[in-house]
Amino acid sequence: MELQSLKDIAKQMMAGNKGLLAMDESVSTCNKRFAALNIPQTEEYRRKYRELIVTTPKLEEAISGAILFDETIRQSTADGKMFIEILKEKGIIPGIKVDEGAISMDGFPDEKITEGLDNLHKRLAEYYKLGARFAKWRAVMTIGNGTPTSGSIKANAFLLARYAAICQEAGIVPIVEPEVLMDGSHSLKTCADVTNEVLHTVFNQLYQQRVNFEGMILKPNMIVPGLESLQQDGADAVADATISCFLRCVPASVPGIAFLSGGQSPELASERLNAMHVRFRDKMPWALTFSYSRAVQQPCLEKWDGKDENVAEAQRLLYERAHINTIARDGKYTPQLEHQMA
Repeated sequence: MELQSLKDIAKQMMAGNKGLLAMDESVSTCNKRFAALNIPQTEEYRRKYRELIVTTPKLEEAISGAILFDETIRQSTADGKMFIEILKEKGIIPGIKVDEGAISMDGFPDEKITEGLDNLHKRLAEYYKLGARFAKWRAVMTIGNGTPTSGSIKANAFLLARYAAICQEAGIVPIVEPEVLMDGSHSLKTCADVTNEVLHTVFNQLYQQRVNFEGMILKPNMIVPGLESLQQDGADAVADATISCFLRCVPASVPGIAFLSGGQSPELASERLNAMHVRFRDKMPWALTFSYSRAVQQPCLEKWDGKDENVAEAQRLLYERAHINTIARDGKYTPQLEHQMA
């Protein structure tokens, strides 16, 4: 492991007011989003959509790194140029999703465990040769009746830590993504309590597995009430709960935290990120940014609708949504920006 190289990459990923673009949807997830818009669910349409993303003008002004899927890292534009080469030319660091999805956890009803450690060394070596310099592994935990259990939290935390250790040995910066899902009717406080336990457990496992905190990125959920909760707390309350938790749980040596959007609307994800910077800018020891998928891509995808004639306008929406989040990272977002962009 060359620690300085990992630290340099992580620093570049967190640079300026930029964020990370999560374009690592699996085939099934991408097809599901296409199906909702009646876009053909084929490899060629997935390729065309990803070409739209990576060739978006000025994307590098808002995005420092892009998380790819195995299919995507091997794809090219219609005229034969590899996507990964386009990203590198723009100064956007390529990354790769390496977990193989969450499955039911034996002995733990209604809980999930993430697969993907088998042959990870070998896969990372190939991805490194292709140009990937960071990776991502996601673990999911659902708040419900008695869940998540400490057993499932510990199991997922251990796998996250082993993944991260293997990444660092391969010269790849690990993005560690423990996601407490928004599904359910739980309160903001319950989400805070669960996220607190999850993050303490994850960093304990990372320490035990000898992961260097300076060469990793955390990709957590914001602390928010469940989607079905009758009380939907405002952005300031979300900011206070989230950053207060992170200050207790996330070591100062971690260079950056990049939020997942987790099903939030684009506007809400931007508003909440902005509130954290307004209220805690001088108290945070780590960089705080975004690593959104739907909260950046959805307006673009809807505008594209699978039609070549819509590509330019879809790219404009993608850039503008990413740019709005750089403004939020600077603590200068206002709802009026949405109308100005429109």
